[in-house]
Amino acid sequence: MSYSDKQLLEEVQRRAVRFFWEKADPTTGLVNDRAQNFGEDNETVASIASTGYGLAALPIAVEHGWLGRSEAAARARTTLRFLLTMPNQHGWLIHFVDRHTGQRVWGSEYSTIDTALLLAGALVCGQYFAHESAGADIGSLTDELYRRLDWRWMLTNGNTQPDKKVISHGAWPETGFIPNNYADYSEATLLYLLGMGAPVRHLPLAVWDAFERPLQTYAGMEWLKAGPIFIHQMPYGYFNVRHQRDRLGFDYWASSTNAMKIHRQYCLDHVADRQTYAQGFWGLNASDGPDGYVAYGISGDPDYGTVSPTGAICSITFTPDLAISAARSFYQKDQGALWGNYGFANAFNIDRNWSSSVVIGIDLGMALLAIENYRTGLIWNLMNSLPSTAPALAAAGFHPTVEPEPRAVYRPEERLERRRG
Repeated sequence: MSYSDKQLLEEVQRRAVRFFWEKADPTTGLVNDRAQNFGEDNETVASIASTGYGLAALPIAVEHGWLGRSEAAARARTTLRFLLTMPNQHGWLIHFVDRHTGQRVWGSEYSTIDTALLLAGALVCGQYFAHESAGADIGSLTDELYRRLDWRWMLTNGNTQPDKKVISHGAWPETGFIPNNYADYSEATLLYLLGMGAPVRHLPLAVWDAFERPLQTYAGMEWLKAGPIFIHQMPYGYFNVRHQRDRLGFDYWASSTNAMKIHRQYCLDHVADRQTYAQGFWGLNASDGPDGYVAYGISGDPDYGTVSPTGAICSITFTPDLAISAARSFYQKDQGALWGNYGFANAFNIDRNWSSSVVIGIDLGMALLAIENYRTGLIWNLMNSLPSTAPALAAAGFHPTVEPEPRAVYRPEERLERRRG
């Protein structure tokens, strides 16, 4: 089928919504981590992060007329009620669970970033329905989910490290806290902002200063180094910090915009090494690959010629022309061989004559939100209207600045000016 650019973007969204609707258990609301994109699917493992994107998908589906308001609200209510019954540690939830029962699978951890992704989706969903008399309980359920989280418990490893300033990746039920922390720039900016804006037991302001922000330059463009492209996209599907700097002087939107261009330029610079790049494809992401799930990236990260369609498409809020052109190229590849029930396959590699047969929920969710924000700003507007968002951004010292383009990623003089103030 032939699509215009606008129609193709909308169809990417519609098929993502189909995934979140069809791959949610109707009794629990928990959403598959992944699903077969072509033919029969028997996947039963859900992820709480995918479930969060499933909740964020509901307002988008209603606004586009793909779901009725009452059935979307009923799904949100079912999901939130079940989430509040699931096993948790101080509000933190298990990463991977059985879709039908909510019980732990694969020996998974209580995950901080995955709980945060669940929470972010729940918050925007709750905000969407909360102002209707029939949906007020949805907002209350979301608030309960937020308020039961003990952010300081996870920060201080149960108060055994009271001076710790970076939050743990999570905790194992059997052995306790994971020793790895979110100590470098990553998708955890979402986690830190949600924690600083929390209504109770919130993270202290000092956590924002504590994680490292390594600056790097590639092809004359500066960015906050972080390999897979999703790191530069995920937090900003919820928080719109365009034309703003934090109290340290960093512009994360400028960094992410450069990251999109850098990822594409890196592939252009290596066309002699990889057939995938030589055919114009880009988007190095944490994704499936010929040898399993790998965090592909640049500058020292694995790079074997595997690209992720959603990785490139999620650049749409930063570099719309590049994203739309990429979507068109992916759709035209092999007369739509990458295009299945739920949109684009998770990844492919021309060098290895391989393409994924599945989609992954969090990647579809990121693309769904990015396209919607590009088109209408719906998710950003819902997030901005939450009572927790302004305090979170204020805690990090975000403030608008008017500067000529291209904006520098870091302005140390801005840090000094704000600290005097």
